[in-house]
Amino acid sequence: MATRIPPEPEPGSGSGSELLGALEQLCSSRTLRFSPATPLRAAVLALDRYLGDARAAPDGYSYDVTITDAEWRVRCVLAPGLNRLVRVNALRCGSCVLIARLSLVHDETRLRRSCVCIEEARCGTAEPDVLRSVRDPEAVRWWTHEAVGSAPPALGDVPLQGGRKHYLSLWNTEDPHGAVWRPHAPPPDVAIDVSKISLLGDLEAFLVSSRQPVPLLVRVLHRSRLRYYGKPGQNIDFPFQAYFEVADQSGVMSMVLWNELCPEWYQRLPVGSVLYLQNYSLKRSYQKRSRPQLGTLPLFFFSSTEICLNPRNPSADITVIPPKSVQPQWSLPEVTYNFITRQEVESLASNQACDVICLVTYVSRVERLRNRGNTVPEKFWTYRWVHAVDGTSDSPFILEVFASSQPEVFNSISPMAYLVCTHMRVCRGAGPSSGSGSALYLTSSSETQLFITGCHRKQPYVSEPKVKAFIQWTKTLKDSAILRKTSVGGYYCYPPPPPTFTPNTTSDSTDEGASPSLMAVGDLRRELGSLQYRERKRLAVQGHITAVQYHRWPPEAPDTTPQHQRHHVEEHDSVGVASGPVPSVSSGTQRSATTQSDAKRRRVEQRVKEADLGEDAKRRTDEQASEALSTPSPPPTGTSETEGVVETQQPPARPAASWESAVWPLVKQDVMDHVRLGPLERDSVPEKFRFDDRDVALRRINLSPAKWSPEQQADADSDAHDPVNFPGYLTLTLLGLNHQAALDFFFLPVFCAEDPRAVGTSHGVHDNTLTSCLSTGRVRAQADFSP
Repeated sequence: MATRIPPEPEPGSGSGSELLGALEQLCSSRTLRFSPATPLRAAVLALDRYLGDARAAPDGYSYDVTITDAEWRVRCVLAPGLNRLVRVNALRCGSCVLIARLSLVHDETRLRRSCVCIEEARCGTAEPDVLRSVRDPEAVRWWTHEAVGSAPPALGDVPLQGGRKHYLSLWNTEDPHGAVWRPHAPPPDVAIDVSKISLLGDLEAFLVSSRQPVPLLVRVLHRSRLRYYGKPGQNIDFPFQAYFEVADQSGVMSMVLWNELCPEWYQRLPVGSVLYLQNYSLKRSYQKRSRPQLGTLPLFFFSSTEICLNPRNPSADITVIPPKSVQPQWSLPEVTYNFITRQEVESLASNQACDVICLVTYVSRVERLRNRGNTVPEKFWTYRWVHAVDGTSDSPFILEVFASSQPEVFNSISPMAYLVCTHMRVCRGAGPSSGSGSALYLTSSSETQLFITGCHRKQPYVSEPKVKAFIQWTKTLKDSAILRKTSVGGYYCYPPPPPTFTPNTTSDSTDEGASPSLMAVGDLRRELGSLQYRERKRLAVQGHITAVQYHRWPPEAPDTTPQHQRHHVEEHDSVGVASGPVPSVSSGTQRSATTQSDAKRRRVEQRVKEADLGEDAKRRTDEQASEALSTPSPPPTGTSETEGVVETQQPPARPAASWESAVWPLVKQDVMDHVRLGPLERDSVPEKFRFDDRDVALRRINLSPAKWSPEQQADADSDAHDPVNFPGYLTLTLLGLNHQAALDFFFLPVFCAEDPRAVGTSHGVHDNTLTSCLSTGRVRAQADFSP
């Protein structure tokens, strides 16, 4: 009798899946916990953030993480003690996670509702190989405690715990996120009765008499970004709010969209929409909020009353009228704009609102700014800097663009795009340290709306004269000529520090442009340790510069100077304590905490170790660099914009030239706390823009995504790096006045006018000493630091 041979398992059937085996053992565990003999290796497919309950982590949020072994995927709750891994972007989509303990958590208030919790885990040091076989993440089968199969979990797009109804954007709270937010779509044809409508000017009478107001017919003139007001312990399903300014022939009034209506309607009510409103309520306006400037409108602004659109009591009835159905006899005011050219910006007053249309030439990486105050939950603004031109001036627009609840547009801003920013506000900084005038830039307001190439069609501004003039100017351009002037990413700081540093004497400044208060060098480690992913904070410390190192960039460039000829200069000079009084330096540190995979750091380190040291071709350059760095002048009291990375295990690349003061070898062994640096991160250096690599560049300078895609694997495998003319950078060691603590920090000088940071530096002549380079932020062209 023939022996029956069992069929081979189909590919991807789960046979041999360590993840599936661990989950099955967890389900059969009597203790509801399972610890594998060796840490379970998995890859992160998705990260979802939501408002936690009263037991949540100190930041007020909880996280669900979707992991996979390429055969199965499961969504798990992340234990609050592991939240820090997400906040610093160590645990991110596409990364490897090593899981030491899992638990099974049952919801005792609901039937058949359980979830897996990751209680102990650490981030892997290598990129997960399992993702190389995943071409379609949505095709990987789901595992849940209730059912196993190819369908998504029964819970859908809602958090696993806490009873929350939606997820939040991963890095801010202003952006719509998830399937619950209905996208914009052309409104259907409707029939409305306009015979019994009320004017905005009549609503005050309804508020006083408490009568039920009659329908309104209005046009949206302004839309604010979303505001999230959720707090732990709060029992509101969708704690969102958005302000609109609406108008009819009688005037302008504020309208507020509340709670559940925000996901349903916010993205469907763009500027210019005509609305038929019923079942709304009226209340006295909240006066302590920013309002758009409406000076160009010949209409009265009703500032004491606002229209409230609520999901219940009463349930607002909103109808969007298609543009083709809007009748002239309704006499609804058109949306007005105040477009200005780059040449005209110079004459505008501070805080004046304006609209701009321009051609983008530079886009910085996205960074995060902590909301003022120690609020729970923590809130961050996300923003980026943009340079753009319009042909009316040799100087670019400098735009500080905050997220405007338009994530698709904000994340797609790239060089060569036509960008429209409405309701920007004029800001004037102190200006370069050795220049005259002020540092002029435009910053977003709450009502700013963004439009890029592909979004301009049918917008109300297309008929504006200055928009038409701009389009005509762009027809005279050659793409190749503009492309040569474009760049992306990198560390960017604007406005430049003032020529004289005046420390802030208050404990908590509410003015972003105010100078920071002085901090002891010994307190920096705690401050730096609290930084989160891409967070920027301005700090100020004072001390003595005791060591300087010059590093070539990019780090792959071989250091061809023989080891025995490498310069290491130690001189007794005015910065040495033995020479007399030591001049001090106040360093305003602009920090951006970034995290990169350990594998990438090791690859950079390995390239430096493998550099060929047997050639003499670059010897003369090293000697010139050493001469420029060997005799730094006493640094002045002032601010110097620097950037660094919190101490890591990987040492920085070997310097091409270095200098130490006479005092540093005497005291560094007694320094109790020395905050050191790892290698300079690649995304701190601006790169030349190539249109063919646009999507890759945007993924690198945008924030880490909430979902993994196969394109990220291709990005991780790419080592292409074409920096703007940037031959090298400096690492400086600052010794505290009491010689008890020291700090290493990076100084990334500007070497050429093509560097986007050049607009924030003084163009005056200086002597190329270290003091002059620090105070101006640039190196003169005569200084040859190139490898």
